[in-house]
Amino acid sequence: MDMMVETTAGKIAGTMERRVFTFKGVPYGDSTDGSRRFLPPLPAAPWTKVKFCVDYGPIAPQTGPLVDCLEAAGDERVMGIRRHLRQSEDCLVLNLWTPGIRDGGKRPVMLWLHGRAYDSGAGSETMYNGANLARRGNLVVVTINHRLNIFGYLHLADIGGEEFAGSGVAGMLDAVLALQWVRDNIAAFGGDPGNVTIFGESGGGAKVSMLLGMPSAKGLFHRAIIESGPGLRGLEAADATAFAERFLAELNIKPNEIRKLQEIPIEQVQGAAKKLLPGRSALGMADPRRGAMARMAPVVEGRYLPNHPFDPVAAPTAAGIPIIIGTNRHENSTFLTLDPKRKKLTEPELQERLRPILGDKVDSVIATYKKTRPEATPWDLFVALTSEGTRRASIALAERKAAASPDPVYMYLLTWETDYLGDLFRACHILEIPFVFDTVDDMAITGGRPDKYELLESINGAWIAFAHGGNPNHPGLPKWEPYSAQKRATMILDVPCRMAVDPFREELEAWEGIPLRR
Repeated sequence: MDMMVETTAGKIAGTMERRVFTFKGVPYGDSTDGSRRFLPPLPAAPWTKVKFCVDYGPIAPQTGPLVDCLEAAGDERVMGIRRHLRQSEDCLVLNLWTPGIRDGGKRPVMLWLHGRAYDSGAGSETMYNGANLARRGNLVVVTINHRLNIFGYLHLADIGGEEFAGSGVAGMLDAVLALQWVRDNIAAFGGDPGNVTIFGESGGGAKVSMLLGMPSAKGLFHRAIIESGPGLRGLEAADATAFAERFLAELNIKPNEIRKLQEIPIEQVQGAAKKLLPGRSALGMADPRRGAMARMAPVVEGRYLPNHPFDPVAAPTAAGIPIIIGTNRHENSTFLTLDPKRKKLTEPELQERLRPILGDKVDSVIATYKKTRPEATPWDLFVALTSEGTRRASIALAERKAAASPDPVYMYLLTWETDYLGDLFRACHILEIPFVFDTVDDMAITGGRPDKYELLESINGAWIAFAHGGNPNHPGLPKWEPYSAQKRATMILDVPCRMAVDPFREELEAWEGIPLRR
């Protein structure tokens, strides 16, 4: 079978995987090492011979896991994290799955932005395999690698001048370049460049939010899905500059010697980053004071990211884009698996842990959750309350988007609970991903409940329907109504799925006056 496709940079050959054409490690951008470090990406340099794209390419240099529990999960089938992949600054590669090549098909395209904040992760992680989604949905599925952490978001514009103007958003500019590659090449892979959905989870959802606020991305995608990762704000330029100055000082580099940053080894950059960047705790995941996913995140520098994408209002560049947005009921359980107090937390300890977040409302908020969840233990309440930051920010994003333009916003809440390791994870962070990609049989985290296949049909079908027509409704769901601040219509993803109006309203009202997690 002829597996060759002509791209703008040269010919590539792929393979068949799960009965779809598969291309892995396809270069969309040139290397970002040396003199290109911290600068906007360039398109991949052309090649003359056929490039065989059958293996995942290198991943971006990492600065560690989101929290230790993700690496401690053991078998990669639990969390989908591939270990020991080669790291390189020549990491601007994408992976692509399609039911047909060179067939004139105009299939919807879904481009995935991986999670694990802005500092780690890759498009090659196990649960992101796009073969089943492409085949079931008659879609072209793309996952990408892009620059992360210091390499993607160190804001040097106010120190190094115009040449480094894009350094604080370099990772997002990589994503824009990948979308430009899709625009210019996807027709040869049976895709429609005029029907592109960007979607992502956790940090990937936040990246989707940022792209909605970037003028250079406007017109390159047409729909968006944000899973457990609302990005209301980027980093303020002044704060990002202050961190960059500390970073230079850590490496004994003077501001007028900034080019030395482009010469030192990757390992030295990573070492300084790990020393300066704060560790992430489960409590911090809910803390409204923690900023835009710690110190490494896109910087609102005025040009590439002119404003915060959804604070105080939706960016005008988000107009015209229908979105799906939602969260999982027990988001934070993923980050609490190693907590020594798991199952042993006392009432006074619960109050002590939550006081930094809830302040003088700690007693009243806990009392509300005790009322609505009478069977909950202090540990259950801790998981619930530290999970609400993501949901509250998602609701704020949905309401600001709906208020700014008439494009539909569809809200969901996943309440189905996995039985993997008993009640350790429940409806945890990342749980919806295997149902989106139809990798439930690849991922142990989905557990052994037989009704997971019914949930698969509901979620996978909704994402496919949305990619095709901008509306998630399909025969396997009750009618999914658009969201508004007045009604707060929310699809409860469970078995069976159901529509709810302003679910858990009393709990959310208890948070009034407490700042949103930004």
